[in-house]
Amino acid sequence: MDLFEAIEKRRSIRKYKPDPIPLEHLRKILETARLAPSAKNRQPWRFIVVQDPERKKLLAEAAMKQMFLSNADVIIVALADKEASPKWFKQDVMIAIEHMVLASTSLGYGTCWIGAFTEAPIKKLLNIPEKFTVVALLPIGVPDEHPPPRPRKSLTEIFFSEEYGKPLTL
Repeated sequence: MDLFEAIEKRRSIRKYKPDPIPLEHLRKILETARLAPSAKNRQPWRFIVVQDPERKKLLAEAAMKQMFLSNADVIIVALADKEASPKWFKQDVMIAIEHMVLASTSLGYGTCWIGAFTEAPIKKLLNIPEKFTVVALLPIGVPDEHPPPRPRKSLTEIFFSEEYGKPLTL
């Protein structure tokens, strides 16, 4: 699947099959995060790959009891080093996460950005140093649902030419 098809097919998946992700696919997905751009190439990200069923359950509980997380084969816990990039740490990590989202989609897996969680129990569970902040959780697994596309605003509603409000014609 090419990039444009992956972007079109990406959906937030909240139901996963119990099938494992082959190691070679997981490596490819993780590699895309490593290759992501960052401000001044500081690469302020760290990622914890969680596959242990009990840890996944505890992460799901810390994520406002979104228990579907524990059914994904993997949960990536995305961290940002606040000291390495004080101004751009969250944006840099979010770019790397989206690289993993699109790579996962292109390989046939489902993901769902999770930003609703309580950080303290996650940091304790995973022994995360103080200088890191948890930016997001990213479950990755074989989808067991295929939601339809959600409505999107038109190009004319969100893009302008040269200044706000001036229609862009393409």
